Amino acid sequence: MLKISTTLGVLSFVLLSTSAYANNTASDTQKVEDYLNSIKTLRANFIQIASNGEKVEGRLYIEKPNKIRMEYNAPSDMLIVGNGDYIVCYDKELDQITNIDYEDIPATLILANTVKIDNKEIKVSDFYKDNGITKLSLEYTKDDMGPFTLVFSNTPFELKQWKVITQQSMEVSLSLYDTVTDGKLDSKLFEFRKNKETKKSSSHRK
Repeated sequence: MLKISTTLGVLSFVLLSTSAYANNTASDTQKVEDYLNSIKTLRANFIQIASNGEKVEGRLYIEKPNKIRMEYNAPSDMLIVGNGDYIVCYDKELDQITNIDYEDIPATLILANTVKIDNKEIKVSDFYKDNGITKLSLEYTKDDMGPFTLVFSNTPFELKQWKVITQQSMEVSLSLYDTVTDGKLDSKLFEFRKNKETKKSSSHRK
């Protein structure tokens, strides 16, 4: 079963292996900034794979600024909802709720209205690019939070994956597919009400 620590680790985008950072150019960084800043909403299916072989799937929703919903399919029964003020992680099987502050999660970078990679607050720590993909590892200059890596396809330029290392030193990758950007999302997706989510989960199992 997917543990809360692994699930929360997915929000803490972290380090990828060493690559050709020297090849990074201002235009590459600007392309990433422009892409992230252009997105207002995003929805996608995802496949999450951990280094212990654990694999789960689910659905991701993002609405800027700072709203996120991650629905994990059975058997994990996990749900993450961020309404812009705080993030709730709900384990439906254990009926356990964990509250998380946005400032404790590096992932809030991609939820912001404006992303600026200027070496003041965020800097490039690693970079790789070939004909198919661009991988960019970033880290905060003032905080103790570790770096995080975003993986993009080049044609079209689109966010495809992130890789993370949890506090338990487990590597977790989350790959996106069937991505739709700037579509209309129901505001209720980002409202957590325990009774509503419990009823929804029960109806899905029938």
